[in-house]
Amino acid sequence: MCLALPMRITALDGALATIAVEGLEQQCSVMLVPDAAVGDYVLVHAGFAISVIDEAEAQETYDLFREIAAFEEGEGVTGGERADSGDVAGDSTDSAGDGPAGGDEER
Repeated sequence: MCLALPMRITALDGALATIAVEGLEQQCSVMLVPDAAVGDYVLVHAGFAISVIDEAEAQETYDLFREIAAFEEGEGVTGGERADSGDVAGDSTDSAGDGPAGGDEER
């Protein structure tokens, strides 16, 4: 799976942008988004800005990342465990409530 992170352009020097989010500052190429300007939010993957997005979309993505982090710190998935599709996170018993979901099948 690939992940692109929204970051705000704080400076441009030709095809190289300085980008920042929550105190982290990096540099990336803006060759793929030549219309990007200082103040724009861009999706960054593998050192390249791949798309210009609006501030609302960037904020929505940040909110989702915070929700994921809170879920992992709370009662959610821990220690590499994952809920099977159809299972409710935290409910790993079968329908009879007397054993692991899925019975004796290997995972």
